Amino acid sequence: MTDAQTHAENLARGEIARVGKSLFDRGLTFGSTGNISLRLEDGGWLMTPTNVSMGELDPARLSRFDANGRHIGGDAPTKEAMLHIAMYGQRADARAVVHLHSTHSVAVSLIDGVDPLDVLPPLTAYYIMRVGRLPLVPYLPPGDSELARAVGRLAGEHHAVLLANHGPVVAGTSLANAQYATEELEETARLFLLLRGLPIRPLTPQQVADLRQRFDLK
Repeated sequence: MTDAQTHAENLARGEIARVGKSLFDRGLTFGSTGNISLRLEDGGWLMTPTNVSMGELDPARLSRFDANGRHIGGDAPTKEAMLHIAMYGQRADARAVVHLHSTHSVAVSLIDGVDPLDVLPPLTAYYIMRVGRLPLVPYLPPGDSELARAVGRLAGEHHAVLLANHGPVVAGTSLANAQYATEELEETARLFLLLRGLPIRPLTPQQVADLRQRFDLK
């Protein structure tokens, strides 16, 4: 590894720890739940380890994977590593993935009768801009290889998916973008729950189409 690659990896380690602490401190993750990954220049990944609070990440102990998805260093990886690798495998532009068990997003995933092709209505422009369409992945146990395959089947067309009874998995072209999209999803889920039972005025199909065209959204 060159000095430049080592420096870039050290910066990435610090960024993961800072984002993890920010998410934890604001109650978007709790206990040892959730995980973050970041793709490195050599095609491998850094990922938060198993059974570690995102509020107390040690940059030096993050799990390190090579470009083939093999664990080659750091602490034992999260059992949900397959979710991240499945998302990267379908999205060449993905630089980072955030997976949380955030309360409002999980609550929405439990509601019977939501549209499995697009779980949340288009309540705000920023939800469309950062998340877009949000499909629901049917429930499978955490760490199940079929759950990773289910995410992979959707990842080519969706950078964000919601796992039933579990939480969101969101890819971004940077860790900041993945973080912001995950936060926007959680806030929209909170709005959706606050408005349940009230007449609402979501964006119209034409307004959504205009946003997609204006900001070149897939």
